[in-house]
Amino acid sequence: MKKAVYLILLIFISSHSVAQNTRTNTYHSIGWYNYIGVFNVSSKIGIHTEYQFRREEFISNWQQSLLRIGMSYSLSKKTIIRLGYAWVETFSYGEIPINNFNKDFTEHRIFQMVQLNNKENKIEFTHRFMFEQRFIGRYLTSESKSEDVFSLLYRMRYMFRIQIPLKGSEIKNKTPYLALYDELFIGFGKNVNENIFDQNRIGLLIGYRISKTLRLEAGYINQILQLGREVNNSNVFQYNNGIIININLGFDFFKKKSS
Repeated sequence: MKKAVYLILLIFISSHSVAQNTRTNTYHSIGWYNYIGVFNVSSKIGIHTEYQFRREEFISNWQQSLLRIGMSYSLSKKTIIRLGYAWVETFSYGEIPINNFNKDFTEHRIFQMVQLNNKENKIEFTHRFMFEQRFIGRYLTSESKSEDVFSLLYRMRYMFRIQIPLKGSEIKNKTPYLALYDELFIGFGKNVNENIFDQNRIGLLIGYRISKTLRLEAGYINQILQLGREVNNSNVFQYNNGIIININLGFDFFKKKSS
């Protein structure tokens, strides 16, 4: 447990120290409203569905739309692997848009994931590793009506999350809980520009497990994001702070063997 705590503190400190060395910072208020659904078709295989409705100025303007689907396989009770696809639309927002021509753009992702779950006493730990192949739409001129090319970028992600029940010794039906997570994104490949450090996200959530099939979470999210381009010879970082709401659904479509 101590090693895990030290690791998340190191990620937090390093990401903030990188961000503080920049000369241009922008600030936004965001609202992320997410649906996550898992449909288990056997004791080993599950279908993952997800949609994230991301807004700027909490709700007023589009920031991003993300649809993700995948197929999961449980190697054990503690280890899950997943292969999937994501369709992402990123919009023009803020005083320094991500796209240099102030345009919306599309991204297609293929991803692979390994998730490790563990529990010590009443604290649940999750380590999630993701590898993404990102095909990002780019415009060659300001007159282009749609993306001219899709450049391939690679990205590694690591998330550490803990969950603690606020009543009793485990998270079960009608149990409130506290969740804290930190996720670090690192970009690489020949098409990566300024943002090898891509972004970091920190979330603090209050959750409630209504039943085995439904959990609700709401809380605070902090996103530090580095643009892949310079503006006036300066690296640009976004500091995005706001609210996050998650609706988590889970269904089993198979009959479990009796003991």
